[in-house]
Amino acid sequence: MWLGPEEVLVANALWVTERANPFFVLQRRRGHGKGGGLTGLLVGTLDVVLDSSARVAPYRILHQTQDSQVYWTVACGSSRKEITKHWEWLESNLLQTLSIFDNEEDITTFVKGKIHGIIAEENKNLQPQGDEDPGKFKEAELKMRKQFGMPEGEKLVNYYSCSFWKGRVPRQGWLYLTVNHLCFYSFLLGKEVSLVVQWVDVTRLEKNATLLFPESIRVDTRDQELFFSMFLNIGETFKLMEQLANLAMRQLLDSEGFLEDKALPRPTRPHRNISALKRDLDARAKNECYRATFRLPRDERLDGHTGCTLWTPFNKLHIPGQMFISSNYICFASKEEDACHLIIPLREVTIVEKADSSSVLPSPLSISTKSKMTFLFANLKDRDFLVQRISDFLQKMPSKQPGGSGGGRKASTVDPAPEHSPAPAEVSDQPTRPTTPLGGRQSSSVQEAPTASQGLLKLFQGNSPMEDLGAKGAKEKMKEESWNIHFFEYGRGVCMYRTAKTRELVLKGIPESLRGELWLLFSGAWNEMVTHPGYYTELVEKSTGKSSLATEEIERDLHRSMPEHPAFQNELGIAALRRVLTAYAFRNPTIGYCQAMNIVTSVLLLYGSEEEAFWLLVALCERMLPDYYNTRVVGALVDQGIFEELTRDFLPQLSEKMQDLGVISSISLSWFLTLFLSVMPFESAVVIVDCFFYEGIKVILQVALAILDANMEQLLGCSDEGEAMTVLGRYLDNVVNKQSVSPPIPHLHALLTSGDDPPAEVDIFDLLKVSYEKFSSLRADDIEQMRFKQRLKVIQSLEDTAKRSVVRAIPGDIGFSIEELEDLYMVFKAKHLASQYWGGSRPTAVRRDPSLPYLEQYRIDASQFRELFASLTPWTCGAHTPVLAGRMFRLLDENKDSLINFKEFVMGMSGMYHGDLTEKLKALYKLHLPPALSPEEAESALEATHYFTEDSSSEETLRQEEQEGAGNDDSQEKREEKGTSPPDYRHYLRMWAKEKEVQKETIKDLPKMNQEQFIELCKTLYNMFSEEPMEQDLYHAIATVASLLLRIGEVGKKFSAQPGRTPRAGAPEDDEPPAPDPAQDPAPELQPPAAGDPQAKAGGDTHLGKAPQESQVVGDGGGGEGRGSPSQLLSDDETKDDMSMSSYSVVSTGSLQCEDLADDTVLVGAEARSPPAPTRGGGTIDTDWCISFEQILASILTESVLVNFFEKRVDIGLKIKDQKKMERQFSASSDLEQSGVSG
Repeated sequence: MWLGPEEVLVANALWVTERANPFFVLQRRRGHGKGGGLTGLLVGTLDVVLDSSARVAPYRILHQTQDSQVYWTVACGSSRKEITKHWEWLESNLLQTLSIFDNEEDITTFVKGKIHGIIAEENKNLQPQGDEDPGKFKEAELKMRKQFGMPEGEKLVNYYSCSFWKGRVPRQGWLYLTVNHLCFYSFLLGKEVSLVVQWVDVTRLEKNATLLFPESIRVDTRDQELFFSMFLNIGETFKLMEQLANLAMRQLLDSEGFLEDKALPRPTRPHRNISALKRDLDARAKNECYRATFRLPRDERLDGHTGCTLWTPFNKLHIPGQMFISSNYICFASKEEDACHLIIPLREVTIVEKADSSSVLPSPLSISTKSKMTFLFANLKDRDFLVQRISDFLQKMPSKQPGGSGGGRKASTVDPAPEHSPAPAEVSDQPTRPTTPLGGRQSSSVQEAPTASQGLLKLFQGNSPMEDLGAKGAKEKMKEESWNIHFFEYGRGVCMYRTAKTRELVLKGIPESLRGELWLLFSGAWNEMVTHPGYYTELVEKSTGKSSLATEEIERDLHRSMPEHPAFQNELGIAALRRVLTAYAFRNPTIGYCQAMNIVTSVLLLYGSEEEAFWLLVALCERMLPDYYNTRVVGALVDQGIFEELTRDFLPQLSEKMQDLGVISSISLSWFLTLFLSVMPFESAVVIVDCFFYEGIKVILQVALAILDANMEQLLGCSDEGEAMTVLGRYLDNVVNKQSVSPPIPHLHALLTSGDDPPAEVDIFDLLKVSYEKFSSLRADDIEQMRFKQRLKVIQSLEDTAKRSVVRAIPGDIGFSIEELEDLYMVFKAKHLASQYWGGSRPTAVRRDPSLPYLEQYRIDASQFRELFASLTPWTCGAHTPVLAGRMFRLLDENKDSLINFKEFVMGMSGMYHGDLTEKLKALYKLHLPPALSPEEAESALEATHYFTEDSSSEETLRQEEQEGAGNDDSQEKREEKGTSPPDYRHYLRMWAKEKEVQKETIKDLPKMNQEQFIELCKTLYNMFSEEPMEQDLYHAIATVASLLLRIGEVGKKFSAQPGRTPRAGAPEDDEPPAPDPAQDPAPELQPPAAGDPQAKAGGDTHLGKAPQESQVVGDGGGGEGRGSPSQLLSDDETKDDMSMSSYSVVSTGSLQCEDLADDTVLVGAEARSPPAPTRGGGTIDTDWCISFEQILASILTESVLVNFFEKRVDIGLKIKDQKKMERQFSASSDLEQSGVSG
């Protein structure tokens, strides 16, 4: 690459001059290329240890003038090819021009100007691509690709100087973090350490400090532990490693999620000497944190944040904190965690104005909303810019949305009574037509709600006044009053000030009348509902009448959802639940429906309308409980791991006992997935749900720990899991809510676990209080950190389970050991994942579906199979290997979807590695027949294709056809003409019987091979021996065998032609000849079929016992090399000439290049004829010639050197190790110059 000219004072230190002219010098760095000696070792070490690793390319060009001692760098290159290109450009474009100048200063000025011009031109061309990585970083990326053989698609995120501990010795070097790999390189005094780990293989990643290792980062994979230390900024490095490992886990969990994440946004302005990718990943981390803190929709992106103060009218203070601005929200978080949180949606903003500054209130900013609230921010650093950004975002807001959302918000949040008052009358007639709620809705207005626009609880509980409920009613009235006072002081709705006081009120219990509204606010579901009006209605309409696996599961679980509650003992509640669950399954097919969603959704429906319940479910599944409800409940397993870890930290004496009993895995899934709703009385569990919507998963973990703590003594005395589960079950059944105003609902769980002496009742509010007192040290960011650690463990253990399941699905007689199969699976999976790293457009990247059976999840396409085949096959055929790989792929791809799974892949590999000589030759033989041999490679193989597609190699069928007088081609021709006429049922019975015995395939089942297919086989064999030590002996042996086989084929042709060949008069040369009349064809009686040759067709064969006419049938679509017309048939004398010539031709070409084989080998006989036989389309292949597998096998057995070659055992383990080293070597660069690379 061209460089901006910089002075170099000592031009020859550490460099060797390779070319020179009066104005330029081309130099190579010592230690690169050949030689170098001790100096080269030292230079290589210096380059790695010092920062020059990234800066110094191995080649450079300097500009010099004769009298000056100063040199100027003008170009550098990572390879000789690159630098030579620059050198040649300078020689051809600048040398003549420079010789005109008299003054050396002018020469230097001109060169510098010219080089700057070239760089500017290159940058201008690159500009549209948005390439904003600094020069130094680009050099490091280039070096990384070269050093580790990475392709262009592998992006470097950042690189760090650090030490890798090899044993007890630290190796100073460079750690390169790319999107998919962690790489390390060190070169110290001749000792090289090169390390590459895929992020998807990482099972543990943590920052720790031990006596042996100072503050270090530990990276574990399944087979090694790696320690890195001596970082300049270990915190930043570890955070980035966490992010990249997390991306890889997302990819294993759900390939679509990963692909979305990969589309990183371009940065608006580069500001530091780091890559654009690193800045984008930092921005993504901030976005995720911002969305999680304020419970914002998933597509919200943080624009910026700044320090400021917020005036809080409720306590008359200016609270310091951070203001965050995104395209739809302004948020504030105080420095003290509980002091104040604020969310202002821009759709609610009416006025933004700059107030007058004063010494008390510098740079104030006032924001007013539709709900008549005004927020005063001060101490803003760049107020003018801030106001401009906010006004830009306000202008982009949809004009109609704020009005509609404001009115709706006031009606339902500020004053719910007016909107809800007519609801009971509106709904009173609904239950009378339970079967058609959707039909009725579709015929009416789209805006009409399918059920009541309020929670089901209000419909089925009755409106008994609070006074009738005595003390409970009074308590509920006090709660409502407390919240009303809170709303008056802190605001109501989305823009409420959320403080420690808010949490206190939530912990005391949300009153029934406000529960739905506050759940919507605290979960963030309100924002999504208001910004997507009509979305739910539209989804319900789209999903109505659609059937899928999810809808079947939903139907099955509908009547199991809180059946004890009156709201779900009638069709109104059931229909509402069906619609919400089906709409969500339709919105998010990757989750669809998971058990436990029905229980949670039924509770949401009790406190909100259908639409509100739907958006609460969205918030729950997609933000608050990530990955909980997917097919493998990964999120719940992750939090179960956190729960185990917390039990070890907080309750160490109980932890070991729980592990021994195996209780934690049993309890945590039911507790977490249903938020205690399935294990506790409803009125108690709903209080935990209140706290969950405000605090998140932290509350669930705290309560779970408090439950274990309360039962510690009894649990320590338990002897088995069942006893422990009974203890916990009875405790949970007796957690009561004495303040509940709802009529008590019988708890089914309680009926199952009640005993003679029920334990003492526990008040839910006391349990919550204890959980906060003892375990409140849990912080949200700590939980996220633990989630990351556990996610690695959970996903990798799921991957191990998948691997074991796939390996178990492989038949036992495959020949590979379990260890070899597992290694092969890892290589196969890595190849599939590579398509997602670097081949986004490949079908494999698009088609991966984590919900499929394990065997079908990872599949590879033809190009990936070629790469694997080349590195794993024992049959290395040089340039012919890709052709052989393509044939193997077509043979294995039975369902023709251009993808093969692991089982098919292993079957193909096994054919080459295991079994005796016969089995291996059989595998090779099949690779030269259709469907492996493509029509492009051998058009004359059409008849063999019919063999594979129609008859499924059924011996009995063919014999029966022969015995029934169809030994000639009549039946076959009819079948070719009328492909639609189905065979009788006996044919299917035989075919199915054959399928069951597919492993028992004998050599007699194999079809014969025609001349063109045989030529392809010979070509493969000639290529196969090029790297063998016995190369000459093998060539000689194969020449002898090929010669022998050609003679056998000719003799076979002669005998098959003897019964009297009478070409049909005027045989048509159309693509489809008419089938001859069986009555006029006495040929079958001429000679019985030869024993051991059951096949009557395949690859243009004409065997003993077949009628002469058979060889005259023109195959469908016969192109240039199709089956010959009758004019191609030769007399016996010509056949003899053919025989004698072809034997010589093979021997003569045996030692020549195999590429000429197809043209020269078997065709010399054809050239020897005085009148050349006319052919259709120019083909000169003898279509009557054929050979059987038994004949090939017998011929090869005569040559011991060939027998030894095929019976030689090859260790696939070594091949797999080499493949793992090479699997990233896709680099397009032709001169990688791997030898001696050090800088």
